[in-house]
Amino acid sequence: MRELLLLFICAVCAHDLKEYYDKRFKILKKESFVSVGGNISLSDKEAAVNNCLMKHKFNEVDYWFDNPRYFNCSRHYFTYKEYIQSSKVYRIIRDMPKGAALHVHDMALLGPDYLMNITYRENLYVCFGSKLNLIFADKIPDTPCGGKWQRMSKARSSSNNITTFDADLRKHFTLVVTNPDVVYPSIRETWTAFLQFFMTVAPMLSYRPVWEQYFYDALKKFKEDNVMYVEVRSVLPNLYELDGTVYDALVTAKSYKKVIKNFVKDNRDFIGAKLIYAPSRRVDRSKLSDYIELAKRIKEDMPDTFAGFDLVGQEDLGSPLIEFVPQLLESASELTYFFHAGETDWYGTLTDENLVDAVLLGAKRLGHAYALPKHPMVLREVIKRNIGLEINVISNTVLSLVRDIRNHPLSVFLAKGMPVVLSSDDPGVWEADPLSEDFYVAFVAVASKLSDLRMLKQLAINSLKYSALDSKSKDQALREFNLHWNQFINNFNCSLY
Repeated sequence: MRELLLLFICAVCAHDLKEYYDKRFKILKKESFVSVGGNISLSDKEAAVNNCLMKHKFNEVDYWFDNPRYFNCSRHYFTYKEYIQSSKVYRIIRDMPKGAALHVHDMALLGPDYLMNITYRENLYVCFGSKLNLIFADKIPDTPCGGKWQRMSKARSSSNNITTFDADLRKHFTLVVTNPDVVYPSIRETWTAFLQFFMTVAPMLSYRPVWEQYFYDALKKFKEDNVMYVEVRSVLPNLYELDGTVYDALVTAKSYKKVIKNFVKDNRDFIGAKLIYAPSRRVDRSKLSDYIELAKRIKEDMPDTFAGFDLVGQEDLGSPLIEFVPQLLESASELTYFFHAGETDWYGTLTDENLVDAVLLGAKRLGHAYALPKHPMVLREVIKRNIGLEINVISNTVLSLVRDIRNHPLSVFLAKGMPVVLSSDDPGVWEADPLSEDFYVAFVAVASKLSDLRMLKQLAINSLKYSALDSKSKDQALREFNLHWNQFINNFNCSLY
């Protein structure tokens, strides 16, 4: 009798354990299915690529798990960026078609080495005052600079050491330093340096021939990183000529159209690019009205190139959207909005509440949306309205929102299967490549260890799905993407990584 009782108890225990494990398996399987890319089925060839990719990913993640002190992505990006290039996972992602970059700013697309080459062009004047001033002109500029204007070529040749001169000059074109924790102890110092970068390069880049060549070369750089479409945000600076002629901002917008047309003509497998007019948010209502009117003029003049409207700048210091609601609401039927919203660590402020207004104003995508998990009702609306989330993980680390990238809210968005789009924001300022490094960091340090090729493919598809392309163009873009994707899969050789 005792043996029978023990057998019965063991049988009950076994049944309970099986039921428990079945429930556990179902929960994890359901979580996997609802995550970004979870419902994608891989072909046999894709599965083979995935096996190679995940072997390398597991090697990296398992090593970091066992040796957390060596986990790069828990430190400042500047301390480990050079090591990314040696990752086999990164090299696979670099060669993978990534769709589109939907959140990038025009003057921060290319890095300091490219900007240094511009300083070797003729007719560039420099003034070393309280800050560095750079401008192209056919004669000595009459703009006060707190110092003496001189030709850059003369300043360089008359320096004691040209190598040292160029090294010091290059520092003005990048935020990268060897001791970031000392130089950027808080968001205040980071954003001060960040804004100074734009103030330094804007006059130099706004010389019309340089501007047009710069944007053409930026598109080339993105294409080389296997990006096939770009939506670029611009404050639309007034371009100028050597003789001092200054153009209306509409001319700047038209220069985009011209360059895009020429680049697509030269690169038939590149879908194209569109412009998001994104002026500063640190303005009053009167100035905002001017912005809105210019946006409408651009849309009327070049509807095929104009994507929409945004306001940029450090959200904590700029005017919140609530101050502009009457004007923005009035123009919502004429303009498409892609607002920066929730790019902050704070909670319960007008800054993170920009998320509420961006959604109610009908934004098609939200820039950063870093604070979104703190607003469950807004998050619910984002899902309901299918609003794209433009996530820029490296930017958020560099600009002092998060240090250990594992804590980035992107992990929540990915787990919930939300409409995430990865982008790179200002890659030139921190010397990153156009998009691959953001994909890599998100893949190995934010996403689940088990997230695989399906997630990467879905993120690329999302970038086209949530773009400002019209329905017909989106369908064509997705067809082109599938061609590139299949080519990547068919030509993949694991032994090369």
